[in-house]
Amino acid sequence: MDDKTRIEKDIVMFEENIEKTQKMSLTNSQKKTITLASQYYEDAEYYHKKKDYFTAFGCINYAHGLLDAIIKF
Repeated sequence: MDDKTRIEKDIVMFEENIEKTQKMSLTNSQKKTITLASQYYEDAEYYHKKKDYFTAFGCINYAHGLLDAIIKF
C-alpha cells in the first residue's frame, strides 16, 4: 500500500472512531483530549492535501493514539 492510500485509510478510520466517542459519557479531561485528537486529524488532512505524506502520517497516528486512550480506557 502506498503512503497516500495508507493515510487516506487512517483518516477514514479516525472518522469512524470519533463517532464512537459521541456515544460515550465523557469527563471534561476526555473531551479536551478528543479536541486535541481532532486538531491532529485536521493537521493530517492539511498535510495530506499538501502531499506531505510523512507529516500527515505522523499527525494521524498521534490522533489515533489519543482517541484510542479514550475509547479503550
